[in-house]
Amino acid sequence: MILVTGGASYVGSHAVAALVAAGKSVVVVDNLSTGHREAVADGVELVVGDVRDQALVAGLMQQHRVDAVMHFAAKSLVGESMQKPLDYMEHNVAGVQAILRAMVQHDVAAIVFSSTANIYGTPVRIPIDETCPARPGSPYGESKLAAERLIYWACELHGIAGTCLRYFNASGAHTGGHLGEDHDPETHLIPRVLETAMGQYDSIAIFGDDYDTPDGTCVRDYIHVDDLAAAHLLALDAEPGAFRVLNLGNERGYSVREVIAAAKQVTGIDFAVRDGDRRPGDPATLVASAEAARTTLGWTTAHSDLHTILDTAWRWHKRHPSGYANTD
Repeated sequence: MILVTGGASYVGSHAVAALVAAGKSVVVVDNLSTGHREAVADGVELVVGDVRDQALVAGLMQQHRVDAVMHFAAKSLVGESMQKPLDYMEHNVAGVQAILRAMVQHDVAAIVFSSTANIYGTPVRIPIDETCPARPGSPYGESKLAAERLIYWACELHGIAGTCLRYFNASGAHTGGHLGEDHDPETHLIPRVLETAMGQYDSIAIFGDDYDTPDGTCVRDYIHVDDLAAAHLLALDAEPGAFRVLNLGNERGYSVREVIAAAKQVTGIDFAVRDGDRRPGDPATLVASAEAARTTLGWTTAHSDLHTILDTAWRWHKRHPSGYANTD
């Protein structure tokens, strides 16, 4: 049995769907503060609760004889973390601490942790590999790094197998069409662009056009959410006591203008674009090296070309113009 925390979230729900498709037994715990009940796969038990409640988590592990945990539950808005740093540290670190204590109590063997490339901050080199210095760019990134260190010591001293997966820009929607990205507020570029194409906004803003990049706009590495989910399943097979940190990215960067141009092609809509000021703390370029994930997990991407990312997301957004409120 796999316990998936935050399994009603964007990436978490895709991982649950992948687990179910692979024939795994799953139980989900999610407080639904940002997740959606409708995103949890049919037939999967959803327990509404907070992962910081160690008694709740331990009870689920005992009741369901849990073998491993996939931990997605977290506060994850970079901008909000700059306003509420203590909240982010408390939620994200205390949650991992409670889960690890329950795992030790009930001899749960493995944890796969949803981490972030924000740990690297402004990187010292491109592409970014796992040897790049950890210099978190926000309290959100700092909280994820602190959680990784807790997992490291649990692996060292309690024999847990721990894999921390540092995502770059999760994007796209399930290739089956029933899962997608629904945040409130929505801060990610691709859904904002597509919502603009649908007429939900008058225009899409480009935050800075004077970066040291080919067209002056920020370059990011977009990775399809189904490819992320596949990596989580592969990561369940770590050896006891092993601790791993792996980047998950496409190893190809796209600028903001490139994403907008591709979105216009996919949607067939020539929506309005406006220039805005730079946002504080935005690095010019973030592109991953995923060589370690390929070597360690045998992981390869199947859906992460920009057209597929945009096409899957566009199909989901057209069917769900108000997010999961339109689930049929």
